[in-house]
Amino acid sequence: MKSPQTAIPDLGQIFEPVREELSRVEREFAAQLQSRVEVIPEMGRYVQASGGKRVRPAVLLMAARLCGYEGDKAVLNAAVVEFIHSATLVHDDIIDESETRRGRLAAHSRWGSDVTVLLGDYLYIRSMAMAVSQDTLDIVRVHCDATLRMIEGELFQLTKAGNAAVTEDEYFEIIRRKTAYLFSACAEVGGLLGECSPERRVALREYGFNLGTAFQIVDDVLDYTSEQTVLGKPIGGDLREGKVTLPVILMLQRTGPEMMALIQRVIADGKVAPDDWRTIKDALIRHGAIDAALACAQTYVDRAKQELTGAFPPSTEREALVALADYVLSRDK
Repeated sequence: MKSPQTAIPDLGQIFEPVREELSRVEREFAAQLQSRVEVIPEMGRYVQASGGKRVRPAVLLMAARLCGYEGDKAVLNAAVVEFIHSATLVHDDIIDESETRRGRLAAHSRWGSDVTVLLGDYLYIRSMAMAVSQDTLDIVRVHCDATLRMIEGELFQLTKAGNAAVTEDEYFEIIRRKTAYLFSACAEVGGLLGECSPERRVALREYGFNLGTAFQIVDDVLDYTSEQTVLGKPIGGDLREGKVTLPVILMLQRTGPEMMALIQRVIADGKVAPDDWRTIKDALIRHGAIDAALACAQTYVDRAKQELTGAFPPSTEREALVALADYVLSRDK
């Protein structure tokens, strides 16, 4: 994902301006999981521990600080985002029949799908209960809109599962709804908390949207370029789950019917033989599909950075958000 001369931005350093607030988000997440039904906090803690790098709440927290906000509502809203994101991951793993999540058993593999789908529902409803505890209706609307778009994206993706002829337009429609709109909401909520100008609010919204689009493109590339031990999930999972993503779409545009037949067979079988995997990976590299997908992600990263630098003067928070865009492009897991 990077040349030997290019160092990956350090995520800990990028998040340093909001490090203490991110710790408070973790505590708020745990506190909001308290229930007399013991399995809820138990499963919630397990899901939280598998949740990744907390990029989305960090975007919200840094956007709020960028706009001058210093109150407690940023932490609450960042926790709302984590609940929404966690609910989506829980449901996605059930739908995709994914056995692992970041190197650990997925929640449904440990507790069963019936219990886990209800946990996902609980997380969604809990997130909205937290959101409406505020007196700012515009922020609640942003959270609700992002959640609805994510669900629409999942439904649209399911209608395309198993279809090797997914178009670029269809692919981008899926990832915008499933990923980009939540990133966009994070940045926009930060702007709303800081009561920034309408122009800056739009810039933050567009920053998040472009950042989220790039994030998902890179995530899809990693399914073909990363090692399983680094990625934390089985390699080739997208194809085995019937998902055709940008690298394969670009490859199929540059190859013939034999490769289309191979991709369709892998999707239909739900498994990929070692020889087939080597053939697919070789074709992705030989026909420049990986490089083209990363170039597309670079375009979205550049747009994200331009939105910030065009709307906000230099500051620690602005530079952190710019660096985060560079991190998204260079990450290897």
